[in-house]
Amino acid sequence: MNSLVRIDDKTYRLMGTEPSNVPPLQQKSVEVLPTRTLYSFAGDGVQVNVTFTTPALPDDLMIYSRPVTYVTWEALSTDGKGHTVKVYFDASPNIAVNDLNQPVQSESVSISGLATLRCGTTEQPVLQKRGDDLRIDWGHFYVSAPKSQKPAFAATSGADARQAFTTGVLPSGSADATPRSPKANAPVLAFGFDLGTIGTKKSSTCWLILAYDDNFSIQYFKKNLKPYWRRNGAEAADLLKLSASQYNSLVKRCTEFDADVMAMLRKAGGEQYAQICALAYRQCCAANKVAADENGQPLLFPKENFSNGCIATVDVIYPMAPQFLLFSPSLTKAMLVPIMDYASSPRWRWPFAPHDLGTYPHANGQVYGGGERTEDDQMPVEETGNMLILLAALAQVEGNVDFCAPYWPVLDKWAAYLKDKGFDPENQLCTDDFAGHLAHNVNLSAKAICGLGAYAKLCEQHGEKAKAQECLKLAKEFADRWVKEADDGDHFRLAFDKSGTWSQKYNLVWDHILGLNLFPETVLKKEMAFYRKSQNRYGLPLDNRQPYTKLDWTVWTSTLTGSAEDMQALIAPVYAFLNETPNRVPMTDWFRTPDAKHVGFQARSVVGGVFIKVLYDQPTWKQWVSKDKTKAAKWAPLPKPPKITCVVPAADTKPATWFYTVNKPTEQWVNPEFTPTDWKEGQSGFGAQNPPGAHISTPWTTGDIWIRRNFELTSTHHDLQLWIHHDEDAEIYINGVLAAKISGYSTTYDLHPINSRAKATLKSGKNTIAIHCHQTTGGQYIDAGLADVE
Repeated sequence: MNSLVRIDDKTYRLMGTEPSNVPPLQQKSVEVLPTRTLYSFAGDGVQVNVTFTTPALPDDLMIYSRPVTYVTWEALSTDGKGHTVKVYFDASPNIAVNDLNQPVQSESVSISGLATLRCGTTEQPVLQKRGDDLRIDWGHFYVSAPKSQKPAFAATSGADARQAFTTGVLPSGSADATPRSPKANAPVLAFGFDLGTIGTKKSSTCWLILAYDDNFSIQYFKKNLKPYWRRNGAEAADLLKLSASQYNSLVKRCTEFDADVMAMLRKAGGEQYAQICALAYRQCCAANKVAADENGQPLLFPKENFSNGCIATVDVIYPMAPQFLLFSPSLTKAMLVPIMDYASSPRWRWPFAPHDLGTYPHANGQVYGGGERTEDDQMPVEETGNMLILLAALAQVEGNVDFCAPYWPVLDKWAAYLKDKGFDPENQLCTDDFAGHLAHNVNLSAKAICGLGAYAKLCEQHGEKAKAQECLKLAKEFADRWVKEADDGDHFRLAFDKSGTWSQKYNLVWDHILGLNLFPETVLKKEMAFYRKSQNRYGLPLDNRQPYTKLDWTVWTSTLTGSAEDMQALIAPVYAFLNETPNRVPMTDWFRTPDAKHVGFQARSVVGGVFIKVLYDQPTWKQWVSKDKTKAAKWAPLPKPPKITCVVPAADTKPATWFYTVNKPTEQWVNPEFTPTDWKEGQSGFGAQNPPGAHISTPWTTGDIWIRRNFELTSTHHDLQLWIHHDEDAEIYINGVLAAKISGYSTTYDLHPINSRAKATLKSGKNTIAIHCHQTTGGQYIDAGLADVE
């Protein structure tokens, strides 16, 4: 995005780096609030305020789920003189593509009362890609402004439009409709506003809407779900008209919401704590998608950004939960329903909670570790403790266990697992899986103990008094053992069997929040004293093994004793990190405490965990929860899976003979008439190092492989799709036409749509499929067939 302002006869930059010969207007201040970011610039006798407003108001999910942001410019005279002011804005089509080579169509859209431009890929591959380092490339990005403001607008060359504005010329002309990629200078969506002469008594303003129109958001067990804002049939024009008509009221509501939230946060933890939470709020919202199920009820899906791209990851839901627990029971339930329904289904056969539902945006079943196949590399104690704790937190604030009613058999099974495995966890992963496997994890044990206490509370509310007393007694016995066996003098250990080690015990927050009273206060005070003397300049390391830390866990740890002084001692270095880190990235939760350098992870929802401190204050928590207008209930059951019929077998059912080469072939290799004379023949699948779900018949150990074969079709079908297992990137051609381009890797065979151009080439008789697979690291595998989906 770029923005320029012209004051009298001089042009300045407000956003962006172009034109490079135009100086920036001096920025005087910036303030980040939960729903707004406010910038102030000044020069040549004029102050220009630029405000971004995203109405992420959690009390009303129809507003909260809108993919809409307002940008407002306000100009006022500061020297008592009149000044002419013009404003320019453009947004590039980069926002609407996954990579910069995808052709984009830009156009003007006719919507009553609004000047509107939009852009989107010509391909529109709806929900076809999945993975981490991916961006949405279906739907359209919109820029829209009320015609009452008399905006000038055009889809045109960004360089030309910006340069013209430096002479006072606003964007004009019809949209450039030629499809081009951003790399090939695709047109930007440019707007200009003439604010006239601003005087000394009143400011002048202009504003516009940025919006994104995704027709479908999430694939949920093979069912494509609409975004929640579309639940009643709304289209993009409806979204823009409604957003424009509510601009004034929503800006007012956001202003009031921000003021109330910041006052609450300052009371809970002070000014620095409040600013950390404000920075986290919209990022946490944005890293989740709210979709509507078949009953129109909300389902909330986090994406595990900059990690592995999983969707609905339980150990992402756990740290982000405080923001949703605080502001909306409906959103809290919306994030728990998919996990609970999956865990209750025949698909999930383990006695512990799942880790995830798939790879974003495909929530079709767990992919992490052993997936649905084995217990390898799962997080059994971690995820089971997480779910029981979160269900108890929801029940506590609502005052009932109604939400848990359909899931009691699952809860009983999970509690039994923690009783058996929770106190002294085996060599397994926890949420901090980047640190590797760890046996006898003391902090993980604390989570299991709190999880059992949480289950006891749920049983108590459910009227099962004897079961509650029995489980609470066991949790208390475990806690007493924990205190003795984890003790290491002036602190408690990282692992029960490792003296001289330590770690943050952030999981203990729930002992106080849920009123379990399992661990004595002396434990918390001793740990805190050790933490305060173990900090580095930018915070408390996660444990003794590395100098890095997790921002969310550090904030949790800071609240353990309830002391404002202790909290500030741990919060201040985190605040300093956010101000002083040399890395210009979206708010990270994983950084080095000696030098504030970013380690990994960014733009993740887990930062919503910083709201944890407010959950200690029951009256304040209940006050915010009571504002929920949505009152979500009566979710649809898990979607019924489609009928899948094998049409062209892959190696998981019947290996086939393919031609293959590891030497880059000529460009004609995809064509049906191509003769692979110097290629080898081999049985599918092709791969090495036995990645999960693979059926290797022919070794492939190079960086690239090209494979092709002919196949016969003999009848009509409902919906032919690829049945493919790829590790890693794959390009699939059918009858010489690109049918799909898939990034990343899979851990099992799965369906993938064939685009309409390639599908149109399929015919009765002989057809050709050709695949190029590229490998970078780790295991590798490629194989494919075709399946009919009904």
